[in-house]
Amino acid sequence: MAIMRAMPNRWQPNVTVVAIIERDGRFLLVEEATSDGLRLNNPAGHLDPGESLEQACVREVLEETAHDFAPQSLVGVYMTRFTQTRTGHDTTYVRFSFAGSVGRFHGARVLDEGIVRTLWMSYDEIRASVERHRSPLLLRGIDDYRADRRFPLDLLRTDDSVFAPAALAA
Repeated sequence: MAIMRAMPNRWQPNVTVVAIIERDGRFLLVEEATSDGLRLNNPAGHLDPGESLEQACVREVLEETAHDFAPQSLVGVYMTRFTQTRTGHDTTYVRFSFAGSVGRFHGARVLDEGIVRTLWMSYDEIRASVERHRSPLLLRGIDDYRADRRFPLDLLRTDDSVFAPAALAA
């Protein structure tokens, strides 16, 4: 039996999750401090070990907006490449965008480091602020959402091995 060895310098994209949340014609966004200045984004973040994509999205919305979130559908899966202006660091992201609804607001909760504030913006306000978007995928995801692109959550499958302790998964 051949033994698989990790390849040095193997390229791996970053997996991120995004929540597209609309209420009364406005979308919940975050304003965050980045190395390129203040930027607007959907509530979003990285997939952590031991969680499903949906769990990651629920966690990120809570951490960045202090709201509970219930994913209801997958809007799309996107891939983008980003080079930081300041450092020249080149990163590729695979982004899973979920539509859903917000629940309870936890007003005493401190937002994630870097999140300056949350805000509800109309579609026209979001389109008018493209130069402040953290990612070109912010508007693309909202456009897909507005076009009624929805896929059932059972499209995504998370094997139980993801939730097993590292010693059991080996």
